[in-house]
Amino acid sequence: MHLFELKSEIAPAAVDAVDDTLLELGVEGWSLLQDVIIGRAWIVGIFASAEEARTRWAELLPLLPAETAPAAPVERALGDRDWRDSYKAHFKAWRCGRLHWVPVWERATHVLGEGETAIWLDPGLAFGTGNHETTRLCVERLVARAGSHGTAGRVIDAGCGSGILALSAVRLGWTEVAGFDNDAEAVRVSEENAALNDLAGAVRFATADLVTGLPAGTRAEVVLANIQADVLMRFVPELTGAVAPGGLLVLSGILAHENAAVRAAFAPATTGWTVGHRELGEWSDVALTRPAGA
Repeated sequence: MHLFELKSEIAPAAVDAVDDTLLELGVEGWSLLQDVIIGRAWIVGIFASAEEARTRWAELLPLLPAETAPAAPVERALGDRDWRDSYKAHFKAWRCGRLHWVPVWERATHVLGEGETAIWLDPGLAFGTGNHETTRLCVERLVARAGSHGTAGRVIDAGCGSGILALSAVRLGWTEVAGFDNDAEAVRVSEENAALNDLAGAVRFATADLVTGLPAGTRAEVVLANIQADVLMRFVPELTGAVAPGGLLVLSGILAHENAAVRAAFAPATTGWTVGHRELGEWSDVALTRPAGA
């Protein structure tokens, strides 16, 4: 079977807007690739013929956000190759502390050192592979927390998307981990990623929003919320209320220029908490640590 790939480079800053467009409109056949190391991103489609590829591109182009700035698409025949091979040039293994994030095609060859562990990533699955600044910011906080406080207690991945933050927590040693998303498809993909990593059933994934997923009385030592700034600011009570005394709340999905506004929105509910923030490219996070006695 001969397949045809159509690939257009886009502005990295437009990745989230394009992702939202594809999900909200139910546009099928397209994937997003992003390499945050080199700062490049692409829209990629795999189709049965060149004619179909061109037709689908003509349909997609007017739907893309204005900031996408797509380049003229490059078309190539994939022949009999597995279409996933086309992703290999853009997804590279990376590590944070003892946790490695590794493309699944390197599973047989990737070498882990003593005490190190890996999450296997499949770019063929929806909702991304975590190769994005917002996710990397979260996992770096998670690794640092495991190193400084150990892995006792509970982790909640609010708005879990692909589930790989929750699965990373399991790999790091947490045994009580939950993840939820308001999109049932995201929950299904999270469970696929769990199976890919031989962690089926290790995380309690559920379909829920920030109200039903964080009901009154919920407490966790680590709460991860990689969503987007405006949503985070609408659910301050739910997010802060879910953090156990001495626990950590990590907010991501925040553009760097939005960071001050997010911190200001959370300030009234986090008096006495330790507050930190970092930037990675145009993205940022906020880390809020609740006092142990509060």
